[in-house]
Order: sequence, then C-alpha cells, then structure tokens
Amino acid sequence: MDTDLLKTFLEVSRTRHFGKAAENLYLTRSAVSFRIKQLEGILGVELFERLRNNIQPTPAGERMLGHAEAVLNTWERAKQDIILNQQHSIQLTVSAGPNIWEAYLQPYLQPLHMELDGVSLRTDVLSASVMTRQLIERSLDIAISFDPPKLDKLELVKLAQVNLVLVADQHNLNLAQTSSIPYIKVDWGTAFNITHAQEFTMLPLPVLHTSSARMALDFILNNGGCAFLPEVLVKPYLTNNTLFMVKGANNITRNVYAAYWPENERLVYIEKTIAILAKTLSHETV
Repeated sequence: MDTDLLKTFLEVSRTRHFGKAAENLYLTRSAVSFRIKQLEGILGVELFERLRNNIQPTPAGERMLGHAEAVLNTWERAKQDIILNQQHSIQLTVSAGPNIWEAYLQPYLQPLHMELDGVSLRTDVLSASVMTRQLIERSLDIAISFDPPKLDKLELVKLAQVNLVLVADQHNLNLAQTSSIPYIKVDWGTAFNITHAQEFTMLPLPVLHTSSARMALDFILNNGGCAFLPEVLVKPYLTNNTLFMVKGANNITRNVYAAYWPENERLVYIEKTIAILAKTLSHETV
C-alpha cells in the first residue's frame, strides 16, 4: 500500500474537493483523481460520490477514514521508532483534549523535557474518540482527559482536580443578572454537563458553544459575557480586574485522568511521566 494514496484520500475527504486537495498536496487535479482511482482499484469499491461541486464519501469511504488514519499513524510511529532506536532514544506519545492542553498541561511540558532523559516526546491535541481508538490500536501511550475511556485492563490515574469558575467581564454581577449578558458554554465533559443542567438553569442560551477554553476567554475579553473557565487560566485577569467572579455561582470541579496500558513496553517511562505530571500539577490549584 502506497501511503501517498491514503494521504490523498484523507485530503479529498477533508476538503470535499479534488481541486482544493490538489492545491494542498501540491499536485495536479488529474494526479489526485488518478490516486483515488488507484486506491479504489486496490479496494474494489468506490470511495466517493462524484457529483458536480459536491464530492461526498460513500459508505465504504466513511468506513475507510478511520482505517486510513490508523495506517498513517502507525507508519509514522514506526518510522520515528526506527530513527529513535538508531539514536538510542525512546519516543513517548502523550495526547489530551484541547481544553486540557490550553488550560493546564502546556506549561508543564518543560518539566517533562528536563526530567525525562533520553525520551523524545510526541504531543497531540485529540478528541476523546480518537484518543480511545489510538489507545486500542496501541499507537498512543498516555491519554489525558476528563472522561477517561472505559476499556478493560486500562490503567487510570487521577492527575489533578480542576476548579471551574463562572467569570464575567462585569463587576458585582450576581447569578440572576447573567441573563442580560452573553453566555459562552465550554465543553467540559459529561459530568460538567449534568451539573450545569441541574444547577444553572438560570443561565441564558449560549451565544457560543466551544470546545476551547482559550476561545471562550478571548470571546469574553473582546465582546463581554460570562463562561465557566479554569481558575488557573483566569487568575491573572481576576487579579488585574479584567474579569470578575459571578456572585452566587458555585464552582464546578472536574478530575483529570491519565489512561495507559500497563503491559506497554515503555511502562517505566509512562509511569515516570505520570509521576512528574501528578507532582507538578499538585503544586497548583487548577
């Protein structure tokens, strides 16, 4: 299997356009079309419905998406492992959801880099479903999330407890008064959504739903409004009176977990990584 065929397939799937895929891959449109036909010939099925100005994956094409991503991820991991082995180094793959990287983990990459001697880190921002799939495929060493995958024999370690606070750009605002300002709802996972539905029915309909805490913060700073954001993220803005705590709003806490397979050949490095993260994160209230 030529990996270029899979890369082309994924790009056409993403852009829904042969011409745009060709531009992004620095190929001619005919070359992209030829590669897709090659892949379809190998598989014996059509992968796309070629309607005018409307390229859509067939059911077979939809099923192929996950397999194509898995093959390319495995191939990249294999190439990196071979190169690293020649350099007598170990690669560790750590992934987390967007909010976890933006709000908590990003400042702690330096301790990992400094303390994991001889280890090359690969870090990615991934959705929960992709992390679960990569754990199953054994192409991911550590998945960090609020709602860890429920897989048999998967080891779970609590890293930290995150404190989410309702903040607004207006001073002396109470919970009842939030109905008069924009509300931005950040996706903090299943447990948060349950508490939110039970205790915060007075909040207005969101003007923005987002999976990014940083995007919600930027929206409030530019347009005003309120949102549940990590205390560690908004602390500087509370200190300089750019943002304010909403009175009468209880904080919502969420736990951050690390998930990994205990039979992983890199277990020593996985456990050391988790120990560093747990120790570092415990020094601050997040």
